[in-house]
Amino acid sequence: MSAASPNQGRDLAWLLRGLGEQVPVIRGSVLLSSDGMMKASDGFDRAGAEHLAALASGLFSIARSAGTKFDDSNEVRQVVAELKSSQLYISWAGYNSVLAVLARAEADPAVVGFEMARLIKAVRPFLDTAARTTAATSDRSRAF
Repeated sequence: MSAASPNQGRDLAWLLRGLGEQVPVIRGSVLLSSDGMMKASDGFDRAGAEHLAALASGLFSIARSAGTKFDDSNEVRQVVAELKSSQLYISWAGYNSVLAVLARAEADPAVVGFEMARLIKAVRPFLDTAARTTAATSDRSRAF
C-alpha cells in the first residue's frame, strides 16, 4: 500500500478498501474519532459502520482506563476481541483517531495486526482527528 497524497482530501474510505484488498479475510473496517464519530468505513452499511464505531470507541476507552490504572499510561496500541465467528481489532490510528477492523475467525492475528500497523504508519497524518472546539460545544449546549 502506498502513502496517501494530500489531494485525496478527507475521503479515507479508499484506504480502508485497500486494507481489505491486502487482507481478504477482513470483513470490514471503520476509521473513527476517539469519541466514536465515524470518519470512513468499508464493508459495512452506514448503520453497521456507526454501530462498530460506537463499540470500538467504548472498548478503546475501557482499555485506556485500564492502562491508566494498571500500566501508568493511557496509551493503547491494540484491543483484540475473539468472537464466535469473527475477530475484532481496534488500534490507535493517530491523534484522536482509532481504526477498527472486523475479520473472519480464520484470520491470522499477526497478518491483520501487521497490515493495520503498516497502513497507519504510511498515512498517519491523514488519519488524525482535530480536537473539538469548546465554542461548538458551548453553542450546542445553549440550544437545549
